[in-house]
Amino acid sequence: MPLATTGDIVSASPAGVGAFNVIQLEHATAIVAGAEAVGLPVVLQISENCVRYHGALEPVALATLAVARRAAVPVAVHLDHATDRALVEEAVGLGLGSVMFDASALPDEENVAATAAVAAWCHERGVWVEAELGEVGGKDGVHAPGARTKPHEAAAYVARTGVDALAVAVGTSHAMTTKDAVLDLALIAELRAAVPVPLVLHGSSGVPDDALREAVRHGMKKINIATHLNKAFTGAIRDYLDHDPKVVDSRKYVKAGRDAVTREVGHLLRVLGGAASKPVEASRSQ
Repeated sequence: MPLATTGDIVSASPAGVGAFNVIQLEHATAIVAGAEAVGLPVVLQISENCVRYHGALEPVALATLAVARRAAVPVAVHLDHATDRALVEEAVGLGLGSVMFDASALPDEENVAATAAVAAWCHERGVWVEAELGEVGGKDGVHAPGARTKPHEAAAYVARTGVDALAVAVGTSHAMTTKDAVLDLALIAELRAAVPVPLVLHGSSGVPDDALREAVRHGMKKINIATHLNKAFTGAIRDYLDHDPKVVDSRKYVKAGRDAVTREVGHLLRVLGGAASKPVEASRSQ
């Protein structure tokens, strides 16, 4: 199947779109297998941290693109949380059809200027751009966990930068290993009413299934999940090694981790795919 783009998948889906982070090749193959098992599209994300782990973007990006092209369902490959414009330009050159440029740590005017410049450059090349306003908690200790995005500021930011999607702060935090995040559903509805582009929920690993469904119903469109899959991957490998401490063939225990990720992706895509977005009236003033 031809490689899809994140923009095409998001615009075509009546429900929530799952976007899962790749760390090793096993993650990419597991995520695609989970998507194929339920017959739903998926986004494979490569973060700046992943690039740093591999030492370069090209090897992990080309491998991930190859997995995506062989999939039986629409699959997009997306650059996640890039703070370096040079990395964005390299990703586009390698064939990634969407990027998330994260200038959220900059002062507001610098954020707007940098993001607008990246968006204009990407749009000239047909690349879909996501950005962030209202710092999401837990990202390398930089973001305030209680931060919230103001609807009027979000609308103005999108208008000034021209981005195609916006990640907003509504109660989640990155790197959560427990599912006890409390979402501000009323704020999500306000943001959906005010912002003309799809909303993105970062830090979704800490959100219970029912709350994910409600987040989509209230207006979230792209749902980013990473830590939850890492937890499943590591837990399955740990269990395998505990039961077979003499194993030396890494394919055996890594396969256990890969299979666990496939199951979790299938489950999460069913959760999101069954939660079609519906208009929900905003209950607070903007």
